[in-house]
Amino acid sequence: MHLADTRIEHDAGGWKIDFIGDDGDAVSVKVADEHAVSADEALERAKAVMVQLSAYGTRGGGRSLNSYDAVSNGRA
Repeated sequence: MHLADTRIEHDAGGWKIDFIGDDGDAVSVKVADEHAVSADEALERAKAVMVQLSAYGTRGGGRSLNSYDAVSNGRA
């Protein structure tokens, strides 16, 4: 999936961020109000969640290699 669009909506209790691919596939992340007070903060939090859930930075998509990788939010 190659990212084509990002949509951010706010409703009662939090933010919904949709990452939409050029092939029509989409991934949604829900960010609670307590973690973001603005759309920009919600987007950054959603990106961090996506990094934590992906195989980013691991060998062969396996588990994180060390405790730092396991808790890192992907920011260098």
